[in-house]
Amino acid sequence: LSAGQPELKTGERIVFLGDSITQAGVREGGYVTLVREALAKRYPDRNIEIIGAGISGNKVPDLEKRLERDVLAHRPTRVVIYIGINDVWHSLSNRGTPKEEFAAGLKRIIAKLQEHGAKVILCTPSVIGEKPDGSNPLDKMLDEYCEVSRSVAKETQAELHDLRAAFIRELKE
Repeated sequence: LSAGQPELKTGERIVFLGDSITQAGVREGGYVTLVREALAKRYPDRNIEIIGAGISGNKVPDLEKRLERDVLAHRPTRVVIYIGINDVWHSLSNRGTPKEEFAAGLKRIIAKLQEHGAKVILCTPSVIGEKPDGSNPLDKMLDEYCEVSRSVAKETQAELHDLRAAFIRELKE
């Protein structure tokens, strides 16, 4: 969680919602597991619960369909949404999510989470390929979807974690 955020309270329930990246994130060494371990070390007496809700191949419409069952049923205090790779990548087989539907779906998901009192952290999709110079075949489209995520975060007042920008910086270094 971000520097400068208020301390996490006892009994917080943080759900990580996403696709295969999040699904794999609950494995040993995965990002969800690393967050769980770091928070347990930093706040050993706060009983902070970390829940992974990633399903391989998911896109924004899929998250929306399973929001109640996989997220709201846990009564989360915070939800980290990391989605967008498949929405872009599946466009190669005409199964992607159009930008307008991507934006509208994110807004509906965030609104529903906020209605239930959860703080939302929205992550931009990171990379499809590891060339830092914009020459991966889907870079232009991925950048457009990242702009959508940034705009949605601003409009909904969700916290934004710009993974795309961080990944590109790291790849350039």
